[in-house]
Amino acid sequence: MNMASSDRIRILLVDDHAIVREGYRSLLAKQPGMEVIAEAADGVEAYSHFKACKPDVAVMDISLPGQGGLEAIARIKQRCPEAKILVFSMHQNPGFAVQATRAGALGYVTKSSAPEVLIRAIHDVYAGRLTLSADMAQALALEKLGGDNSALQDLTVREFEILRLLVEARSTDAIARTLNISPKTVANCHYLIKRKLGVASDIELTRLAIRMNVINLLELSGPLSKNL
Repeated sequence: MNMASSDRIRILLVDDHAIVREGYRSLLAKQPGMEVIAEAADGVEAYSHFKACKPDVAVMDISLPGQGGLEAIARIKQRCPEAKILVFSMHQNPGFAVQATRAGALGYVTKSSAPEVLIRAIHDVYAGRLTLSADMAQALALEKLGGDNSALQDLTVREFEILRLLVEARSTDAIARTLNISPKTVANCHYLIKRKLGVASDIELTRLAIRMNVINLLELSGPLSKNL
């Protein structure tokens, strides 16, 4: 595809691992008509850089420290409804794709995909087309047959983000500060999350989150993981 310099797809790259960003920045730099104009390592930076740079496409991981990718997507879309966002994540759980599209993403590609899948997805999102990598499309199709993971679709984007922070053993006050909401809102969501997922305790909640691949056991830290 031959594009004039002014027609280049300007990309914001969001990932919390600098080495990962370096690798994908190098890949994208080799593509005609693409340019990485900014990078961010967390949700707050992603929102700030999006406001400042106004990229054509934001390529974002959703497993970010602090304010996660889903929350950042929702904030970006609230400020800029026409924003075009592609999620690029290690998570192959279809619940993540559902939550990402609810938050406002146009596409979801897993990191196990071939480089050309990511490149094609960026072009699709830039053109305003919904896009999924083949493995995620298949997972979503299988999801319709039922199973534990379907319960995740009952959660709102905010509840999903709070779930992610809860299973990292974050306190109510810490979650409230991270998401800029009140501790009471966090507590209410905590109750609703457990009710929607059919669990009675935080230990059960964490076990369920691991079983549904919301979080990897190796990612857990703190006293909660020692009780599993």
